[in-house]
Amino acid sequence: MQKAPPPLARPADGMLGHSPNTAWRASAEEIDMAVPPPHPVLARIACQPQSVLVNLRQTAIIVVDMQNDFCTTNGWVHEIGGDPTPNRAPIAPLQGLLPALRKASVPVIWVNWGNRPDLANMPPNQIHLYKPSGTGTGLGDPLRSNAAPVLQKDSWAAAVVDELKPEPGDIMVDKYRISGFWDTPLDSILRNLGIRTILFAGVNIDQCVLHTLTDANFLGYGCLLVEDCCATTSPGFCAEAAVWNVKKCFGFTTDSTRLLSALETARPA
Repeated sequence: MQKAPPPLARPADGMLGHSPNTAWRASAEEIDMAVPPPHPVLARIACQPQSVLVNLRQTAIIVVDMQNDFCTTNGWVHEIGGDPTPNRAPIAPLQGLLPALRKASVPVIWVNWGNRPDLANMPPNQIHLYKPSGTGTGLGDPLRSNAAPVLQKDSWAAAVVDELKPEPGDIMVDKYRISGFWDTPLDSILRNLGIRTILFAGVNIDQCVLHTLTDANFLGYGCLLVEDCCATTSPGFCAEAAVWNVKKCFGFTTDSTRLLSALETARPA
């Protein structure tokens, strides 16, 4: 087993920026914009359609919508007659993968649906998506089970499931559309971190995960879909089509076992 790479240090005194990948060095006489990034740590990941070599110093994982409303009994999916059980499948593999990624200093970014209470930035077409007849339980409406407002920021409904509590060093991003990049700071955060490669996990693989991944691809990021860390309550063919399209058009697919193996053998360049 390879020795684990040292953690990615935060900028020291005199350094300006959230990440040493992109920081400047400041003094009274000079601003140094040419600070070299940390030494690369390489991991070779078994993927389809090709294996991928990544720099862990420039890699992050985005976990999409692993929230009570989508994944928990008495959440919104359950209330409107769906079965949230399939969306719980990523919990176990993520419990094994996320600690290993944190140990390797790979940022964990939670992209969760978390609306404003007044829905002021939600146009009618988005509200219609979840309340098509104008009645029933839609965005911001209280759940019958516990009165939590559906997918509202800071509510039980929008919280990450208990089994996957975010750690203090993780990054939280609220989203308001199927894609995590629309009307959010996600792209700015990734660029400030110096990220070039993104691992994708969460629910639903054919909706919010896929469209966040495709937008990342269009923005120039390398995209790896972690299949066993994704799920959907849609019919099975929807997940199959999403995986096929990622491999065909938008990036690469792998799983948590292959990722853990790659982390075990990661090495400085």
